[in-house]
Amino acid sequence: MRDILRRGFDRVELGLDRLFGPDWNPLAQLGPLGWLLFWLVAGTGIYLFIFFDTGVTAAYGSVEWLSRDHWWHAGLARSVHRYASDLMVLVMFVHLVREWAMDRYRGRRWFSWITGVPIIWFVYLSGITGYWLVWDELAQYVALTTTELLDSLGIFAEPIARNFLAPDTLSGRFFTLMVFLHIAIPLLLLLLMWIHIQRITEARTNPPRGLGLITVVALVATSLALPAYLDGPADLAKVPQQVGLDWFLLSLYPVIESVPPGVIWAGTVVFTLLLIGLPWLPPRREAAAAKVFLEFCNGCTRCVEDCPYAAITLVPRTDGLPFSHEVEVNADRCVACGICMGACPSSSPFRRSGDLITGIDLPGRPLAELRAEVIAAARGLTGPGRVMTLSCAHAAGREAAPGRVVLPCVAMAPPSLLDFIISRGLADGVAVAGCAERDCYNRVGGAWTRDRFARTRDPQLRRRVPRERILTVWAGPSETTRLAAELKGFSERLAAMPPYENVRPLQETESAGANGAAKRAGSAT
Repeated sequence: MRDILRRGFDRVELGLDRLFGPDWNPLAQLGPLGWLLFWLVAGTGIYLFIFFDTGVTAAYGSVEWLSRDHWWHAGLARSVHRYASDLMVLVMFVHLVREWAMDRYRGRRWFSWITGVPIIWFVYLSGITGYWLVWDELAQYVALTTTELLDSLGIFAEPIARNFLAPDTLSGRFFTLMVFLHIAIPLLLLLLMWIHIQRITEARTNPPRGLGLITVVALVATSLALPAYLDGPADLAKVPQQVGLDWFLLSLYPVIESVPPGVIWAGTVVFTLLLIGLPWLPPRREAAAAKVFLEFCNGCTRCVEDCPYAAITLVPRTDGLPFSHEVEVNADRCVACGICMGACPSSSPFRRSGDLITGIDLPGRPLAELRAEVIAAARGLTGPGRVMTLSCAHAAGREAAPGRVVLPCVAMAPPSLLDFIISRGLADGVAVAGCAERDCYNRVGGAWTRDRFARTRDPQLRRRVPRERILTVWAGPSETTRLAAELKGFSERLAAMPPYENVRPLQETESAGANGAAKRAGSAT
């Protein structure tokens, strides 16, 4: 099911790529869009509060006044407030389903998922309290249904719903309380959203300006074309017969009316616990976290800056070497993507003497083993136009194939590995097949790879490496046909080129001894 959803998302996103471009693809910017919508809701809410009066009759009167007499500014703000709230709910649930489909919630990625669960309920609480404030017939319906559900818990000294049974039982203090809740809950929501991104390096909280502008313009246009509806004033002397529900925020209310309260509360608890438990249903078999080898580490901070999950930090030096700092890996956060290994300046496959150990390495997939895999894969390449493919395990090239080495992330491969493949004659060219350009499974792997090849980020691809012998393909899991066509065309172009003149045959010391290095990486502490 997850694979079907993943491919479905990928195909939809391909269409959105053509419409918006990879950088503005809405489905790849759901998190930043959620933040933008939050600030839109907060900003328009503050503006509306200027015109809002608390009180049994004053509340509805002030909303009616701003919606009809001042529709061109306050009424527009109310409509944007409403539609941005609805869109935030939609974005939130699509984001949740997409992260599940991409399998980016289990194992050591659990923190962002777990902290996202209470955000769902706080968004709904914010929306429900907002509807109460309008105090029209819909607000009366929401108030009655909600308080009857709360009274079923039996924890209140007196039933809350009795306050809404007659006109003389409701006081203006109710609206003061609702205003307080409608301010306090979004503040707590903002705190939860901040916590939600704490384990993410360089978390994106702002969408691209163009996409943000498109979103705002679309909300304003919708608000002008379809202003937020206002029912008649609430009348506690009669029961509302027909109201216009907001199906984004109030879709469960018809269910609450028709299902026993005990079933509603049990379903809410089960749904919440299920969401919380999903990262361990089933548990993921985690690869060993990255390890630091201080004799090859000078504390340069490149791995710290490149880690997408804030799993690597800089600490004072402990081994007496003449460097001020060393890096330390938090194993509870490391997902073994290998990006740190690709960032380390000592990750060079050209080393001929001693074990091939780098400053920070993956015990389950050390650099020495990766070099051995590349050499072994080269043996399966024959004929003109030989292409070695370094492919991401979450992209179009994730399946095993001749001449292909599948990596947790393409940024795991240091640029010197491409130099090694070409200069040692292992292949005529190297293809790097990563995730779709719009979104990397490990967030920044594709971006860091592109920057390294463009020589704007260390470690850089050496100038001596012929760029015409390197191909980058950014393709999602449903684009296997495009990847195959790109690789075929690349092979044909390589076959038409003259042989690469600077090939230095592979030395015996470079193709042997990987096992010792791999054992050392796995047993080091």
